[in-house]
Amino acid sequence: MKIVSEIINKKTHGNTEIINITDDIQEILKKSGIENGLCTVFCIGSTGGITTLEYERGLIKDLPEFLNQIIPQGKKYHHDATWGDGNGHSHLRSALIKTSFSIPVINSELTLGTWQQVVFIDFDNRPRNRRIVIQIMGK
Repeated sequence: MKIVSEIINKKTHGNTEIINITDDIQEILKKSGIENGLCTVFCIGSTGGITTLEYERGLIKDLPEFLNQIIPQGKKYHHDATWGDGNGHSHLRSALIKTSFSIPVINSELTLGTWQQVVFIDFDNRPRNRRIVIQIMGK
């Protein structure tokens, strides 16, 4: 079994910015030479998230609006009282969406639907330099 690990670096603006990282992952898969296995995408940090969605203008607006309804920014959170950084909502959103996602690799392709892209979401309340680990295991 072969294991390939790489890191994608992204400069972000925060505030639920959604970044399509599908092409980055596909390029790493192509270079890996792995034909069948599993690709894990992991965000380093507790204020980001990894998921899939159809990366289109409407959903790019809908998802932040939805998250603001269930985990609003500006509400008083215990985390904010502890650290004073105002990003309690960011940690809760990350816990909800999760920081990793796994995709089967079959015949050298990510097993994604036609309209399904892998996205990184930066929930923090400030710009960041983000690191996303791509680890592909297989043969």
